Amino acid sequence: MSDDTRASAARDKNVPPALGALEAAVYVSLATFRKSGDRIATPVWCAPDGVDFYFFSAGDAGKVKRLRNSDRAALATCDYRGNLSSGWADASAVVLEDDRDISRALRALRRKYGWQMWMADAGAKLTGRYYRRAYIRARLASRFE
Repeated sequence: MSDDTRASAARDKNVPPALGALEAAVYVSLATFRKSGDRIATPVWCAPDGVDFYFFSAGDAGKVKRLRNSDRAALATCDYRGNLSSGWADASAVVLEDDRDISRALRALRRKYGWQMWMADAGAKLTGRYYRRAYIRARLASRFE
Protein backbone atom coordinates (compact mmCIF):
# COMPACT_ATOMS: atom_id res chain seq x y z
CA MET A 1 0.00 0.00 0.00
CA SER A 2 1.44 3.37 -0.98
CA ASP A 3 1.78 6.27 1.43
CA ASP A 4 -0.95 8.18 -0.48
CA THR A 5 -3.35 5.23 -0.14
CA ARG A 6 -2.62 4.93 3.60
CA ALA A 7 -3.14 8.66 4.12
CA SER A 8 -6.42 8.56 2.18
CA ALA A 9 -7.67 5.59 4.24
CA ALA A 10 -6.77 7.36 7.48
CA ARG A 11 -8.63 10.51 6.38
CA ASP A 12 -11.75 8.51 5.45
CA LYS A 13 -11.99 7.12 8.99
CA ASN A 14 -12.22 10.67 10.33
CA VAL A 15 -15.08 11.68 8.02
CA PRO A 16 -18.62 10.91 9.21
CA PRO A 17 -20.40 8.46 6.93
CA ALA A 18 -22.74 9.74 4.26
CA LEU A 19 -26.37 8.87 4.89
CA GLY A 20 -26.42 6.60 1.84
CA ALA A 21 -23.36 4.73 3.11
CA LEU A 22 -25.07 4.00 6.43
CA GLU A 23 -28.24 2.87 4.66
CA ALA A 24 -26.34 0.54 2.31
CA ALA A 25 -23.77 -0.85 4.75
CA VAL A 26 -24.14 -4.51 5.64
CA TYR A 27 -22.56 -3.82 9.04
CA VAL A 28 -22.62 -0.63 11.07
CA SER A 29 -20.64 0.00 14.21
CA LEU A 30 -23.06 1.03 16.95
CA ALA A 31 -21.28 2.86 19.74
CA THR A 32 -22.88 3.30 23.13
CA PHE A 33 -21.34 5.13 26.04
CA ARG A 34 -20.55 4.15 29.60
CA LYS A 35 -21.36 6.53 32.43
CA SER A 36 -17.64 7.42 32.42
CA GLY A 37 -17.99 8.57 28.79
CA ASP A 38 -16.01 5.67 27.32
CA ARG A 39 -17.27 4.64 23.88
CA ILE A 40 -18.00 0.92 23.39
CA ALA A 41 -18.51 -0.07 19.75
CA THR A 42 -20.11 -3.22 18.36
CA PRO A 43 -20.62 -4.23 14.70
CA VAL A 44 -24.32 -4.91 14.08
CA TRP A 45 -26.80 -5.30 11.27
CA CYS A 46 -28.55 -2.01 10.61
CA ALA A 47 -31.74 -1.38 8.63
CA PRO A 48 -32.90 2.10 7.62
CA ASP A 49 -36.54 3.13 7.65
CA GLY A 50 -37.19 6.79 6.93
CA VAL A 51 -35.13 8.84 9.37
CA ASP A 52 -34.59 5.86 11.69
CA PHE A 53 -32.05 3.06 11.80
CA TYR A 54 -32.99 -0.22 13.47
CA PHE A 55 -30.83 -2.85 15.20
CA PHE A 56 -31.41 -5.90 17.34
CA SER A 57 -29.38 -7.41 20.14
CA ALA A 58 -29.59 -9.83 23.02
CA GLY A 59 -31.81 -8.24 25.63
CA ASP A 60 -29.15 -8.56 28.31
CA ALA A 61 -26.28 -7.21 26.19
CA GLY A 62 -24.13 -4.40 27.52
CA LYS A 63 -25.20 -2.02 24.76
CA VAL A 64 -28.83 -2.45 25.78
CA LYS A 65 -28.02 -1.74 29.43
CA ARG A 66 -26.01 1.36 28.46
CA LEU A 67 -28.85 2.66 26.25
CA ARG A 68 -31.29 2.29 29.13
CA ASN A 69 -29.02 4.70 31.07
CA SER A 70 -28.34 7.16 28.25
CA ASP A 71 -29.57 7.65 24.69
CA ARG A 72 -26.14 8.85 23.54
CA ALA A 73 -24.87 6.80 20.59
CA ALA A 74 -22.76 7.04 17.45
CA LEU A 75 -22.78 5.20 14.11
CA ALA A 76 -20.01 4.42 11.63
CA THR A 77 -19.71 2.08 8.68
CA CYS A 78 -17.57 -0.99 9.29
CA ASP A 79 -16.90 -4.58 8.30
CA TYR A 80 -18.13 -7.66 10.18
CA ARG A 81 -15.16 -7.44 12.56
CA GLY A 82 -15.89 -3.84 13.46
CA ASN A 83 -13.01 -2.31 11.47
CA LEU A 84 -14.24 1.20 10.70
CA SER A 85 -14.50 2.48 7.14
CA SER A 86 -15.76 5.95 8.13
CA GLY A 87 -15.74 8.36 11.02
CA TRP A 88 -18.49 8.54 13.63
CA ALA A 89 -21.88 10.21 13.21
CA ASP A 90 -23.49 11.27 16.49
CA ALA A 91 -26.92 9.78 17.13
CA SER A 92 -29.49 9.17 19.83
CA ALA A 93 -30.80 5.65 20.36
CA VAL A 94 -33.52 4.02 22.42
CA VAL A 95 -34.51 0.47 23.27
CA LEU A 96 -37.97 -0.16 21.82
CA GLU A 97 -40.74 -1.32 24.15
CA ASP A 98 -43.90 -0.81 22.08
CA ASP A 99 -45.03 -3.79 19.97
CA ARG A 100 -45.77 -1.56 16.96
CA ASP A 101 -42.27 -0.10 17.08
CA ILE A 102 -40.75 -3.59 17.35
CA SER A 103 -42.83 -4.76 14.37
CA ARG A 104 -41.58 -1.81 12.34
CA ALA A 105 -37.99 -2.66 13.27
CA LEU A 106 -38.48 -6.29 12.27
CA ARG A 107 -40.02 -5.29 8.93
CA ALA A 108 -37.07 -3.01 8.17
CA LEU A 109 -34.52 -5.67 9.12
CA ARG A 110 -36.29 -8.39 7.12
CA ARG A 111 -36.62 -6.06 4.12
CA LYS A 112 -32.88 -5.36 4.10
CA TYR A 113 -31.43 -8.74 5.11
CA GLY A 114 -34.06 -11.08 3.60
CA TRP A 115 -33.14 -14.76 3.94
CA GLN A 116 -30.26 -13.95 6.30
CA MET A 117 -32.65 -12.36 8.79
CA TRP A 118 -35.05 -15.27 8.34
CA MET A 119 -32.21 -17.68 9.21
CA ALA A 120 -31.18 -15.58 12.22
CA ASP A 121 -34.80 -15.51 13.42
CA ALA A 122 -35.22 -19.27 12.93
CA GLY A 123 -32.01 -20.05 14.81
CA ALA A 124 -32.93 -17.66 17.60
CA LYS A 125 -36.39 -19.23 17.91
CA LEU A 126 -34.89 -22.72 18.15
CA THR A 127 -32.57 -21.67 20.96
CA GLY A 128 -35.09 -19.45 22.78
CA ARG A 129 -33.11 -16.24 22.19
CA TYR A 130 -35.71 -14.74 19.83
CA TYR A 131 -38.06 -13.74 22.65
CA ARG A 132 -35.24 -12.25 24.70
CA ARG A 133 -34.11 -9.86 21.96
CA ALA A 134 -34.04 -6.11 22.31
CA TYR A 135 -34.73 -3.86 19.34
CA ILE A 136 -33.06 -0.48 19.07
CA ARG A 137 -33.95 2.65 17.08
CA ALA A 138 -31.30 5.26 16.35
CA ARG A 139 -31.59 8.70 14.77
CA LEU A 140 -28.67 10.74 13.57
CA ALA A 141 -28.04 13.99 15.40
CA SER A 142 -27.65 15.68 12.01
CA ARG A 143 -28.30 14.35 8.52
CA PHE A 144 -25.28 13.84 6.26
CA GLU A 145 -25.68 13.92 2.49
